[in-house]
Amino acid sequence: MRAEERRFRDEPAIALTAGPLTAVFTPRIGMTGVSLRHRGGEHLALPGGLDRLRAGHTAGLPLLAPWANRLAGLRYRAAGRTVDLSGLPLHVDDNGLPIHGLLLGPSVWTVDELTTRRGVARVRASILVDSRAFPFPHRIDVTASVTDARLRVDTTVVPTGRRAVPVSFGWHPYLRLPGAPRATWRLRLPARRRLEVDAWGIPTGAAEAQPAETAAIGRRTLDVGYALGRVRRLAIENDAGRSVELRCGPGYPYAQAWVPPGRPFVALEPMTAPTNALVTGEHPTVQEPFTATFTLALDETD
Repeated sequence: MRAEERRFRDEPAIALTAGPLTAVFTPRIGMTGVSLRHRGGEHLALPGGLDRLRAGHTAGLPLLAPWANRLAGLRYRAAGRTVDLSGLPLHVDDNGLPIHGLLLGPSVWTVDELTTRRGVARVRASILVDSRAFPFPHRIDVTASVTDARLRVDTTVVPTGRRAVPVSFGWHPYLRLPGAPRATWRLRLPARRRLEVDAWGIPTGAAEAQPAETAAIGRRTLDVGYALGRVRRLAIENDAGRSVELRCGPGYPYAQAWVPPGRPFVALEPMTAPTNALVTGEHPTVQEPFTATFTLALDETD
């Protein structure tokens, strides 16, 4: 069992190892998870490598904060304050809409603690956030913990001023199953409500109840947001006994499932609020620390 500083493709990194599982994070590139190896098999996809991350794109296991996915426009009102994003250097989607928040790319996190205790390897890192694009001062603490076949990530928003903080972050795991093509994987989803969206990918407010299902991916593609119910577990699995299950804690009542065409991965994304929540107001607003937890549970049977 180890929690250590090392390098990943010549980038300073933190590696957490417990039993057959090693998780690697890059504190100088958004505290992004760049590797999740279990019994020698890699379960995170890193298309474009570290250069893609440095350029502000998503891959691996990135944190999307202070908002996840896109906003409907360049203005929002949250926690009693109107924010105009016009002219600010933001990540945008193909339609020019602000997407994925402010922390992608070369945002530098402080590593506050590295520990190993009782079978758990753990890192705690933090970053201060206060920007014209999100003028709600706060600190984000991320604690990643590794046990034999589990990666747990606790993300805490800590207000650092008098102003309340809107909570609308999420994570974007690019997941893969080694040893088998994606078309042979199955996607397992719980009972949920599918959030209808417009042509720009913005929720319309309508939702459709859907039952739990497990179905082969085959040639399917998907990019759908869900409101989760009592069971908050989504997974990819295959006939070889390999699986990765996303387990969302109470702080993540929403999730996005993305199965892009022609790519060897699936993204299962825990979200504290739906897409566009800063515009619609469908987000928690906190003056005390707020923590959301998810776990990636890996299973490989020979």
